[in-house]
Amino acid sequence: MHKRERSFKILALWGVLATTTILATQSAGAAPPKLEPKVIVVAGWENGADTGDAPGEYQFWVERQHLDERVPVAGIPTQILRRNSDGVYGIVLKDGVTDLAALALDPHFDLHHTYWIFTGISGVNPNVASAGSVAWARWVVDGDALREIDDRAIPKGWPYGLYAIGAEKPNTLPNDPNHYGSVTDVAELTKAYALNRGLEHWAYTISRNVPLRDDPVLAERRTHWAGYPNAQKPPVILEGETLGALRYWHGAQRNQWAEDWVRLWTKNQGQFVMTNEESQTNQVEMRLLARFGYIDPDRIMVLRSGSNFSMPPPHMSITQSMGDEGPGQVAAFDNNERAGAPVIAELIAHWDRYRAHIPSVPENTP
Repeated sequence: MHKRERSFKILALWGVLATTTILATQSAGAAPPKLEPKVIVVAGWENGADTGDAPGEYQFWVERQHLDERVPVAGIPTQILRRNSDGVYGIVLKDGVTDLAALALDPHFDLHHTYWIFTGISGVNPNVASAGSVAWARWVVDGDALREIDDRAIPKGWPYGLYAIGAEKPNTLPNDPNHYGSVTDVAELTKAYALNRGLEHWAYTISRNVPLRDDPVLAERRTHWAGYPNAQKPPVILEGETLGALRYWHGAQRNQWAEDWVRLWTKNQGQFVMTNEESQTNQVEMRLLARFGYIDPDRIMVLRSGSNFSMPPPHMSITQSMGDEGPGQVAAFDNNERAGAPVIAELIAHWDRYRAHIPSVPENTP
């Protein structure tokens, strides 16, 4: 889709949602007090029902956080929030970022003090951690918009054929940003969406010692990772970056690109740990909602867990390894909620403090 056409469609969608919410407000008469979620857990998908069957990204949150009450969202008839009596809400993005826009525009909600935990499973970098591990992100890095040359045709000395728009080769930033539309500042091409580092480290310090799920199948598979000491360790909670790309990529060469791409756009401060297909689009939408004054971007957290590795272990074919998420999925679903639960509990227990004051721990704090 052409960039201008996509922009028109997005503006049209916002117009429809805004009209829906205005009409809803006018027909309601005197509006009741707005709902003010304290925490919203955002999941990408769920298997079957939200409770009582095989879990997806959402089910453990619903069951363990007791998100038993259903709350509709204006303008999206298919979307139903869940919540508990403490003010913890959950949402599955059945319609993608449209659901986030609808929620923000719904006049029944006030999201200015809401904390967000974007959750879900990912491919995990075997140079950093093992399947079942969970990472709090400091940046979400966008891996979509770039230049691509077939790896079989790349110039001699290039590691791969992926590089930044406007740049001359991999692992360099654009010299002339005008190579990309009307952009006049390289900063406008940023592919790293920075999160609140103090809040992220606070969440990590609260959750880092939570016991995580492991199982014999995962333990046996870790033995295949000779030469990758971190991939051989049991699941851990750590800090590290999430790379979002609509392409479901896999393999050692692309893993090297992901490591390099994250370092490039975070100015050598970030480390690639998790990869998935939606984190980048979610963060673009949240920044748009923040710019329009609907949410506080400093209250966004991203918590991803590894269901499989982003490349095959030694002596396994790439086609056999790609998409082999089965053994690690349930552990990833489970551990994601385990890592997030104490953070939610702390926010709720001291809401009188955290509603107005965002918690923060300096990164150099052990």
